[in-house]
Amino acid sequence: MHARDDLATYLPQFTKSQVLVVGDVMLDRYVWGRVDRISPEAPIPVLRIERTAAMLGGAGNVVRNIAALHAKTFFVGLVGDDQAGRDVLDLLKILPGAAPHLVSDSTRNTTIKTRFVAGVQQLLRADDETGAMPNALKSDELARKIAALPLAVKEAAIVLSDYGKGVLSDVVLRAAVDKAQKLKLPLIVDPKGRDFGRYRGATVVTPNRKELAEATGMPIDTDAAIVAAAQHLIRTCDLGAVLVTRSEQGMTLVVRDQAPLHLSAEAREVFDVSGAGDTVAANLATGLAAGMTLADAAALANVAAGIVVGKIGTASVTAEELEQKLTQIHVATAGTKVADAATAAAKAAAWRSAGLKVGFTNGCFDLLHPGHVQLLTEAAASCDRLIVGMNDDASVRRLKGVDRPIQLFPARSAVLAALEMVDLVVGFEEDTPLNLITGLRPDVLIKGADYSKAQVVGAAEVEGWGGKVVLAQLLPGHSTTATVKKLAQTLPKKP
Repeated sequence: MHARDDLATYLPQFTKSQVLVVGDVMLDRYVWGRVDRISPEAPIPVLRIERTAAMLGGAGNVVRNIAALHAKTFFVGLVGDDQAGRDVLDLLKILPGAAPHLVSDSTRNTTIKTRFVAGVQQLLRADDETGAMPNALKSDELARKIAALPLAVKEAAIVLSDYGKGVLSDVVLRAAVDKAQKLKLPLIVDPKGRDFGRYRGATVVTPNRKELAEATGMPIDTDAAIVAAAQHLIRTCDLGAVLVTRSEQGMTLVVRDQAPLHLSAEAREVFDVSGAGDTVAANLATGLAAGMTLADAAALANVAAGIVVGKIGTASVTAEELEQKLTQIHVATAGTKVADAATAAAKAAAWRSAGLKVGFTNGCFDLLHPGHVQLLTEAAASCDRLIVGMNDDASVRRLKGVDRPIQLFPARSAVLAALEMVDLVVGFEEDTPLNLITGLRPDVLIKGADYSKAQVVGAAEVEGWGGKVVLAQLLPGHSTTATVKKLAQTLPKKP
């Protein structure tokens, strides 16, 4: 297995990779809010709803994770002829590089999972789904789509994401296995149920500990027991390998006729394990499509899993996050202090619930200078927890020009996260942080005194929910733009 830095060298190859995903798609809905009291009608919490969101779940989340790695995906799945099915298709259409090939079935509802969340605590999950299997005509249509898709002979892989909702019938499984064998492509299966013989011919299956125990009826309480159970599956189900995901104990890769590989858990802080298996399958498949060995692809998937469980909700891991983690350009604290918007909103809500005052400021922070430090120091003094919003690279280019940023987002966020006064760093892709501010609902909004309150984006919103706006004094004579110009003047001119 290669060193971590070497794994990162494969990431640029992901843009050339193709992954066919076949499986059960669902719509994941999140209802976020806060709990201030117990209902007088029953001993249950009352959730005051603050926002809602919908995202791809199940096999759709595998596609979402692959898209975040900049690989191309073909997706074959089944939806109902309903609004939720149309929502799934709309979400797939906006994913870069994703090509949906969905079959609509008017006799079934699209599966919807609704999660009610207060702060970082999930209160309830409500599932709306149809237990009936799809009819044979729909299975045949799915199989035909799989056979017809123009997958590359090299730099491609196939993922079967089985959530037990009926898409992976025997007919569909056979079509996927036949295509993998015909094109000599790796076939990765995220399994469900007790009968792993259904996946006969797969390159690797990725059960968790519970699924491994149910499929084998064998003990899984030690490393040796897990290896024995995985070897049993390989022998009896004609599998190439088994990658067992073991939560806080990491992963174990067992390959036919090879010594097992134990990978330690990467997570520093676990907020939500929803969809972690999807992230593993996506990274494993994309890595194999890019030419990685199975051991290296498993190591990559293990790193990705460690990142995704630190996020809230059904989440994905980007190629940029992987590069940052693998190349160690972040300091020790950066892994826990750089978050996406959903995770940041949940942390902010948890801090407020604990009676802490949450502050927010923002900027590009391209080349960190004393003026930035002064602003952040004053910002931190006005609150108990400081969240810093940072423009992503595309946003900086639009605001500052095509030659900016000097440092890419992973480097800029790592430097900010290393500062003691900063509690959380969150990227945003828009030109202004308004959407981020409304999602975080900070108690204090801090901006430099070179702005008037009327010019501060989000000032009206923050004051509207009872917060305040602070204009921090700036340290004169410091500017990233001026520094860049000065450096340009010192360079020799081209002849």
